[in-house]
Amino acid sequence: MKKQLIFGLLFIVAYSCYALCFRSEKSFDSKDFAPEIKLVGTNGKVRKLSDLRGKLVLVDFWASWCGPCRKESPNVVEAYQKYKSQEFKNADGFEVFSVSIDKDASAWKQAIKEDRLSWKNHVMDKDGIASANYGVSSIPSAFLIDGEGHIIASGGELRGIQLHIQIDKQLK
Repeated sequence: MKKQLIFGLLFIVAYSCYALCFRSEKSFDSKDFAPEIKLVGTNGKVRKLSDLRGKLVLVDFWASWCGPCRKESPNVVEAYQKYKSQEFKNADGFEVFSVSIDKDASAWKQAIKEDRLSWKNHVMDKDGIASANYGVSSIPSAFLIDGEGHIIASGGELRGIQLHIQIDKQLK
Protein backbone atom coordinates (compact mmCIF):
# COMPACT_ATOMS: atom_id res chain seq x y z
CA MET A 1 0.00 0.00 0.00
CA LYS A 2 2.80 2.43 0.91
CA LYS A 3 4.60 1.68 -2.37
CA GLN A 4 1.45 2.46 -4.36
CA LEU A 5 0.92 5.70 -2.46
CA ILE A 6 4.54 6.77 -2.97
CA PHE A 7 4.39 5.82 -6.65
CA GLY A 8 1.13 7.73 -7.05
CA LEU A 9 2.55 10.84 -5.41
CA LEU A 10 5.72 10.67 -7.51
CA PHE A 11 3.61 10.35 -10.65
CA ILE A 12 1.53 13.40 -9.73
CA VAL A 13 4.64 15.46 -8.96
CA ALA A 14 6.37 14.37 -12.18
CA TYR A 15 3.29 15.08 -14.29
CA SER A 16 2.86 18.51 -12.68
CA CYS A 17 6.49 19.42 -13.36
CA TYR A 18 6.15 18.25 -16.97
CA ALA A 19 2.94 20.22 -17.48
CA LEU A 20 4.48 23.37 -16.02
CA CYS A 21 7.41 23.18 -18.44
CA PHE A 22 5.05 23.63 -21.38
CA ARG A 23 2.69 26.32 -20.19
CA SER A 24 2.79 30.05 -20.14
CA GLU A 25 0.03 32.05 -18.46
CA LYS A 26 0.09 34.91 -20.94
CA SER A 27 -0.86 34.29 -24.55
CA PHE A 28 0.31 36.48 -27.38
CA ASP A 29 -1.23 37.07 -30.79
CA SER A 30 1.10 36.98 -33.81
CA LYS A 31 0.55 40.74 -34.19
CA ASP A 32 1.62 41.49 -30.62
CA PHE A 33 4.91 43.28 -30.14
CA ALA A 34 7.34 41.64 -27.77
CA PRO A 35 7.52 43.49 -24.46
CA GLU A 36 10.79 45.37 -24.01
CA ILE A 37 13.44 43.75 -21.87
CA LYS A 38 16.04 46.08 -20.39
CA LEU A 39 18.30 44.31 -17.89
CA VAL A 40 21.92 44.12 -16.81
CA GLY A 41 24.15 41.75 -18.78
CA THR A 42 27.19 39.72 -17.81
CA ASN A 43 29.46 42.73 -18.26
CA GLY A 44 27.40 44.90 -15.89
CA LYS A 45 25.96 47.01 -18.71
CA VAL A 46 22.30 47.24 -19.65
CA ARG A 47 21.16 45.21 -22.65
CA LYS A 48 17.89 45.96 -24.41
CA LEU A 49 15.90 43.53 -26.52
CA SER A 50 14.87 46.38 -28.83
CA ASP A 51 18.53 46.81 -29.84
CA LEU A 52 18.11 43.56 -31.79
CA ARG A 53 15.22 44.85 -33.92
CA GLY A 54 15.77 43.74 -37.51
CA LYS A 55 16.96 40.29 -36.46
CA LEU A 56 15.07 37.08 -35.75
CA VAL A 57 15.43 36.69 -31.97
CA LEU A 58 14.89 33.79 -29.60
CA VAL A 59 14.12 35.14 -26.12
CA ASP A 60 15.04 32.23 -23.86
CA PHE A 61 14.06 32.24 -20.18
CA TRP A 62 16.19 29.81 -18.15
CA ALA A 63 18.32 29.35 -15.01
CA SER A 64 21.58 27.66 -14.09
CA TRP A 65 19.79 25.35 -11.63
CA CYS A 66 17.09 24.26 -14.13
CA GLY A 67 17.83 20.75 -15.42
CA PRO A 68 15.50 20.92 -18.45
CA CYS A 69 16.95 24.34 -19.37
CA ARG A 70 20.51 23.05 -19.27
CA LYS A 71 19.49 19.97 -21.26
CA GLU A 72 18.05 22.27 -23.97
CA SER A 73 21.20 24.45 -24.13
CA PRO A 74 23.03 22.35 -26.78
CA ASN A 75 19.98 22.65 -29.05
CA VAL A 76 19.91 26.44 -28.67
CA VAL A 77 23.68 26.62 -29.27
CA GLU A 78 23.26 24.53 -32.42
CA ALA A 79 20.44 26.79 -33.67
CA TYR A 80 22.50 29.90 -32.99
CA GLN A 81 25.51 28.56 -34.89
CA LYS A 82 23.35 27.37 -37.79
CA TYR A 83 21.19 30.48 -38.25
CA LYS A 84 23.14 33.50 -36.94
CA SER A 85 24.18 34.63 -40.43
CA GLN A 86 21.06 33.56 -42.34
CA GLU A 87 18.61 35.88 -44.06
CA PHE A 88 14.96 35.65 -43.10
CA LYS A 89 11.67 36.95 -44.49
CA ASN A 90 11.85 40.16 -42.47
CA ALA A 91 15.08 39.80 -40.54
CA ASP A 92 18.78 39.79 -41.21
CA GLY A 93 20.44 37.23 -38.96
CA PHE A 94 19.44 35.32 -35.84
CA GLU A 95 20.22 36.18 -32.24
CA VAL A 96 19.52 34.64 -28.86
CA PHE A 97 18.56 36.89 -25.95
CA SER A 98 19.02 34.76 -22.83
CA VAL A 99 17.07 35.82 -19.77
CA SER A 100 18.18 34.05 -16.61
CA ILE A 101 16.03 34.06 -13.50
CA ASP A 102 19.02 33.16 -11.35
CA LYS A 103 19.63 35.06 -8.13
CA ASP A 104 23.30 34.05 -7.97
CA ALA A 105 25.33 35.89 -10.61
CA SER A 106 28.35 33.61 -10.28
CA ALA A 107 26.27 30.45 -10.89
CA TRP A 108 24.64 32.18 -13.89
CA LYS A 109 27.98 33.16 -15.42
CA GLN A 110 29.44 29.72 -14.74
CA ALA A 111 26.51 28.04 -16.53
CA ILE A 112 26.99 30.33 -19.55
CA LYS A 113 30.62 29.25 -19.68
CA GLU A 114 29.96 25.53 -19.08
CA ASP A 115 27.17 25.35 -21.68
CA ARG A 116 29.22 27.38 -24.20
CA LEU A 117 26.48 29.93 -24.77
CA SER A 118 28.53 31.94 -27.24
CA TRP A 119 26.09 34.76 -28.03
CA LYS A 120 26.58 38.07 -26.26
CA ASN A 121 23.01 38.83 -25.15
CA HIS A 122 22.76 37.42 -21.63
CA VAL A 123 20.77 39.21 -18.94
CA MET A 124 19.67 38.37 -15.42
CA ASP A 125 16.03 38.90 -14.38
CA LYS A 126 16.56 38.45 -10.66
CA ASP A 127 13.56 40.64 -9.79
CA GLY A 128 11.24 38.79 -12.21
CA ILE A 129 10.12 41.87 -14.16
CA ALA A 130 10.76 40.47 -17.66
CA SER A 131 9.35 37.08 -16.67
CA ALA A 132 6.14 38.74 -15.48
CA ASN A 133 5.84 40.84 -18.65
CA TYR A 134 6.04 37.67 -20.73
CA GLY A 135 3.77 35.65 -18.45
CA VAL A 136 6.52 33.15 -17.70
CA SER A 137 5.44 30.94 -14.84
CA SER A 138 7.91 28.11 -15.46
CA ILE A 139 11.16 27.50 -17.26
CA PRO A 140 12.42 26.74 -19.80
CA SER A 141 10.22 29.17 -21.69
CA ALA A 142 10.97 30.78 -25.05
CA PHE A 143 9.57 33.28 -27.54
CA LEU A 144 10.56 33.76 -31.20
CA ILE A 145 10.43 37.37 -32.33
CA ASP A 146 10.54 38.48 -35.96
CA GLY A 147 12.54 41.39 -37.35
CA GLU A 148 9.68 43.82 -36.73
CA GLY A 149 9.42 42.86 -33.06
CA HIS A 150 6.33 40.61 -33.22
CA ILE A 151 6.11 37.38 -31.22
CA ILE A 152 5.60 34.66 -33.84
CA ALA A 153 6.04 31.48 -31.76
CA SER A 154 6.34 30.50 -28.13
CA GLY A 155 6.37 27.67 -25.62
CA GLY A 156 6.88 24.01 -26.47
CA GLU A 157 6.99 24.74 -30.19
CA LEU A 158 10.46 26.18 -29.56
CA ARG A 159 12.08 23.16 -27.92
CA GLY A 160 14.10 20.40 -29.53
CA ILE A 161 13.70 19.97 -33.28
CA GLN A 162 10.64 22.23 -33.18
CA LEU A 163 12.92 25.22 -32.63
CA HIS A 164 14.69 24.51 -35.92
CA ILE A 165 11.38 23.94 -37.72
CA GLN A 166 10.02 27.30 -36.52
CA ILE A 167 13.21 29.11 -37.54
CA ASP A 168 13.25 27.35 -40.94
CA LYS A 169 9.73 28.69 -41.58
CA GLN A 170 11.17 32.20 -41.39
CA LEU A 171 13.98 31.67 -43.93
CA LYS A 172 13.83 33.63 -47.21
